[in-house]
Parts: sequence; C-alpha cells; structure tokens
Amino acid sequence: MTDSSKPIRGRGSVDNPTGRFERFLYDHDGSFVQEDPDADAGAPRPQTEYFRDHTRGIIARNDSPDVGFDASVNPYRGCLHGCCYCFARPTHEYLGLSAGMDFETKIFVKDDAPALLRAELEKPAWRPTPLGLSGVTDPYQPIERKLEVTRRCLAVMVEFRQPVLVITKNHLVTRDVDHLAELARHNAAAVYLSITTLDATLARKMEPRTSSPAKRLEAIEVLSRAGIPCGVLVAPVVPGLTDHEMPKILEAAANAGAKGAGYVILRLPHGLKELFEGWLDAHEPEKKEKVLSRVRALSEGKLYNSQWSKRQTGTGVFAEQVAQMFRVACARHGLNLERASVSGAAFRRPPRAGDQGDLFA
Repeated sequence: MTDSSKPIRGRGSVDNPTGRFERFLYDHDGSFVQEDPDADAGAPRPQTEYFRDHTRGIIARNDSPDVGFDASVNPYRGCLHGCCYCFARPTHEYLGLSAGMDFETKIFVKDDAPALLRAELEKPAWRPTPLGLSGVTDPYQPIERKLEVTRRCLAVMVEFRQPVLVITKNHLVTRDVDHLAELARHNAAAVYLSITTLDATLARKMEPRTSSPAKRLEAIEVLSRAGIPCGVLVAPVVPGLTDHEMPKILEAAANAGAKGAGYVILRLPHGLKELFEGWLDAHEPEKKEKVLSRVRALSEGKLYNSQWSKRQTGTGVFAEQVAQMFRVACARHGLNLERASVSGAAFRRPPRAGDQGDLFA
C-alpha cells in the first residue's frame, strides 16, 4: 500500500504492489493498442496498454459448486473497469504483474477467441453445456466497443445455438441485442447485470469505468423488451458500505424487467485484502473499521474464507440477516419466481465450407 493512499482519478487502485510470483510467466509480442478509449480529458497517467494474448485454448473449466456454470469464455485478461474489490485481480499475478494498477492498465486481448471457440464447438466431443461470458473479467469492458471480441464470440454461438450466460456491469451489452435475442429464441441466452450500489458517486469511486447504476438498469430494460431473460446480481455486497441498498437495488431491477436475482458477499482473496484496505483509506476512511469488522464477522474472524458454500454468502448472524433481506425483497418484487435457465437442446453444428453433409437428412 502507498503511504498516502491517494485516489487516482478514473482508477480503482491506489497502489501497484509486487505480485505473489517472481517469475514473469507471459511472453507477448508488444503493445496491441496504446490508448485509453474512455479516458476523460486531462485524465492522469498511468495510461492503459493492451497486449495480444496468444492463448491456445479459450474454454476455461471450473469445478466450483457455488458458480452457476462449469465452463466459461474470457475474451480479456485484466479489466479497465478498475473495480476496487474485483476478486479477479490476483489472477494478474500469474502473468508476473500486479493485482493493483497493472490489472486495470495492462490488459491482454484474446483476439483469436472467436476462431478458438468455433474450433471447440466443432469437436464431436463437445456437449453444449452453458458457457459463462465471462467467468473472470468483464466481457464488455470499454475496449470491447472497438475490438468486438465478445461480439464475434456471440456470433459464433448464434451459428451453433450454443447456450450462454452473460454477466456484465456495462451498458455496452445492449449493442449485441441482436445476437442475444436470436439465442434467446432458442432458450439459449440469459444476461445478468451486476449492480453494487445505486449511489452514482460511490459507484464512480468503487467502479470508476463501469456504466453508471442508471445505465445498468436501462440495459436490463432494453434487453428485457427484446425478449432476453434478464436478472440482477447484487455483487458484491460490501458489508457496512452497500449492504443496506440491497432491497432498493432489487426493487429497481425488478421494475426495469429483471426476473431473476442473486447476490455475492465481498470476497478478498490473496493480496486483494491489502488493496481494498488501501481503497478504504483513500475513499472511505471513516467507514474502514466498520467495513472490515463486518467482513471478519462474515468470514469467521478472517478477511476471507475460501470455503465453498461460505465464500459467496458468508457465515454467522450477519450473513443470515443479509440472506433474509434478500429473500424478503425478492418475494416482494416477484424475483426468482421462475429461475432463468438456458438450454443446449437447439445446439447444432452448421456445415463447414465445402462440406455437403447428408443431403437426405
């Protein structure tokens, strides 16, 4: 943590600590794009850099019982959104980089993701399990407006009618309403907008380059009108800072057209603990001790409990209060009456160029 822990305009981090691993594990061929597409005029350094990620595989697997899908596609590593609490930050340390400022200024782009995805879906062994988009960083961070990696992946999914679950904080998802609506016609798409707070000022400090809360609610409305099943994730619930907003968030999302809802308690794995403490020092110093004491109360006296079934919801009296508040608000606003589920029943493999297939099928 820096000694001053001063806020940096447009950034969620206030520090750039050394990662857990000494070895630099990533070999890139140079800068891909050197610009910050959403920077405000006069925004201070550090500048954002983008690098090509020459990954050979695009579908990531997980065996976590508390995650809603076991396969996902992540078009990007790192995220310009800069959310101060992002549990994905420590993944940048596997690249020999920092979970702090590096995570939001050194972003790796999987430009080959659509081709890699097509190759996976064409394999006879592939079974159309729902794909999460994304499982780690946001698929609709600002550079997606220019590069369209996520949109191109969705185009491949439309061809195959591959089921997908989209999770995002960005209104940009409405750009792809055409692809998502086509998948939804086959019960093969659902979108969840993540909303942490309805306070635009607080959101700008916590999630500096995400869409505003109002724009996220507007995205739910646009997608719902297009016939795309939508939900809201109150994620993360920051105890002592945003937990009291849960009922209002659920009400606003239901009014916008959301049918499903979920929530996730703040998670602080690895060095994210120190990074989040630094953010509290810089932005909410008067609430720091209250927030951290509540986090410990939810995590059996620690700042993070990694146990499955506990890490998402917490334990203890306060966790029970949050769960009860969630259940009551959902019942009041008609959320989760029918769980949005996506299906691979319509999955198909379109014939490849030059492949006549079975003419008499």
